[in-house]
Amino acid sequence: MSEKKRGFLGRLFGGKDKPEEQVEPDTAAVPEAPAEEPAKDDPTLDTEMEVRPVAALNEPFEAMPLEAGLPLGPDIPALNDPLPGDILPTDVSMDAETDPVIEPPIEPEPAAEEPKQSWFQRLKSGLSRSSASLTEGITSIFTKRKLDATMLEELEDILIQADLGVDTAMAITDRLSDGRYNKEISPEEVREILSEEVEKVLEPVAHPLNLDTGKKPHVVLMVGVNGTGKTTTIGKLSQKLRSEGKSVMLAAGDTFRAAAVEQLKIWGERTGAEVIARDTGADAAGLAFDAMKAAREQDVDVLLIDTAGRLQNKAELMDELEKVIRVIKKHDPDAPHTVLLTLDATTGQNALNQVEIFGKVAGVTGLVMTKLDGTARGGILVAIAAKHGLPVHFIGVGEGVEDLEPFSAKDFASAIAGLA
Repeated sequence: MSEKKRGFLGRLFGGKDKPEEQVEPDTAAVPEAPAEEPAKDDPTLDTEMEVRPVAALNEPFEAMPLEAGLPLGPDIPALNDPLPGDILPTDVSMDAETDPVIEPPIEPEPAAEEPKQSWFQRLKSGLSRSSASLTEGITSIFTKRKLDATMLEELEDILIQADLGVDTAMAITDRLSDGRYNKEISPEEVREILSEEVEKVLEPVAHPLNLDTGKKPHVVLMVGVNGTGKTTTIGKLSQKLRSEGKSVMLAAGDTFRAAAVEQLKIWGERTGAEVIARDTGADAAGLAFDAMKAAREQDVDVLLIDTAGRLQNKAELMDELEKVIRVIKKHDPDAPHTVLLTLDATTGQNALNQVEIFGKVAGVTGLVMTKLDGTARGGILVAIAAKHGLPVHFIGVGEGVEDLEPFSAKDFASAIAGLA
């Protein structure tokens, strides 16, 4: 056997023959040819690699020495081991059987909810336009000037324009002039007096709604012109009464408006109150009769009857309201036990006429003032109280259930004067 072959076979089977000198192939002299599998006795194999015995299939693989600087043997990472941190981001995990899973970005924490406003804060916010108008007018008059007749006249005009009424305006100016004439007075002191005088007018009419009269059912008839919030007020009252443990029934007496009937049905579902309703255009008096009968049979505590909105100057519509009341009295001569008139604060002086007309036709027993928010005419409640003296049971400063609250003379007076 030649030396070359003996040297190759010796190294193949672990021989220790002295390797022959490596021979640099002359690549320049070799012409390009199609790639072929090199012959087993090609001398270049002797110089390019060493061949060790092939490991059995089931035996662990023993890595052979590689180039310097690369990991050897057991230092080679396994397939499922994570790659070094400088190769892949640390927030990416690799799995041999699944796609890479990227951690979702951290969501920012939601902003803290604003603290819920107290009733007085909502009332003050609702009357802010009225109080701002009064405050600006008072400040423009009482600034480093001594009190005189001209200033009192200017103040009286501002108070009347705010719908407080002539009587209340004169009472405030009379009190200011007493002992303060020809003396300086601050805007803050004027607002304090304004608040005190308004409270004096409102205190006698601030009465909570009392339905514990021994009547069962206690019948409450809601009246008022279109758009004053009768149906919404009925829904809010229903929820308040239900929270007090009373059983309530609603009668959709505004049979001319399908929307009003549907709205009342929704309130009934919310509050767990049964709703007596008929088709649009049905006779309102007949519906009231059926509602009275059903409420008595079911031993209901309170029956709230809605009515169609009527303009106080339409005689035929007011006649129909009188018919509804006559039908109710057939069941109970004392009913309706409570007649609530809803008034829209934005109507200003027209609200005074509504109180007078509905009082004559329906025998109004109490008032609910709505929409005090967003109007600069909240002072009309003071003028109504001074002229008619009817109890004011509730006031509303928004559309939410919590925006209808029992009337407080002190809170209202402080809010309209812009005091804390």
